[in-house]
Amino acid sequence: MRIIRLDECESTNEYIKRSRLSGDACVVARVQTGGRGTKGRSFSSQAGGVYASFVREYGNFPAADAFKIMIDACTAVCRTLQGFGLSPVVRWPNDVLVGGRKISGTLIENTLSGELIARSVVGIGINVNNRLPAELSGIATAMCEWPGGPFDEERVFGALCENMSKSYSVAEYKRYIDWLGSEIILKRERDEAAVALDIAEDGKLVCASHGTIFAVSAAEVGLRLKDNNKQG
Repeated sequence: MRIIRLDECESTNEYIKRSRLSGDACVVARVQTGGRGTKGRSFSSQAGGVYASFVREYGNFPAADAFKIMIDACTAVCRTLQGFGLSPVVRWPNDVLVGGRKISGTLIENTLSGELIARSVVGIGINVNNRLPAELSGIATAMCEWPGGPFDEERVFGALCENMSKSYSVAEYKRYIDWLGSEIILKRERDEAAVALDIAEDGKLVCASHGTIFAVSAAEVGLRLKDNNKQG
């Protein structure tokens, strides 16, 4: 895999899309001036973190299996953090928490060709030794705040690249979800309490409420884990 290193860019995902990189490659930046998360949210990207985007081209990848890309990315992040002694938890579908606070996010942008995914750009940000804005206190955390820190950012990036080269199952992804069976809050036009039962193969969250079992997609709802009150 080709690795392109930048001192600064708006976002590694945008850099890849503008430069029209071909083949499998990774762009990693020391600083992002316009880091983005899902639903248009900003992602603080000061020096000291790992900010990388992986571009992959596919020959025959069904769009119906798009959640597999998310499974691989989130599981790779969790395995990376676990390798440095942390205990990550996935907040469906794509945020990774440590101690109830967000430590990593993933933004996936796919290019479709009919019913196939021709190309995907997987952007991953991991807070390692970077200073977080005061307004994120209690919401976000960095690896350096935990035993063993500060950590070598290059080692974290190397471990992430290694883990991103592998493929994972839904079962492996669910190993990092410790809140199945617990009450959650689904955020629609109004908050709705439900019990999280499972993650389906297509990535939908299977829930139960008032005797009814149903599945929701991340495009339909946000999620709040009731125990730590953190929103997704």
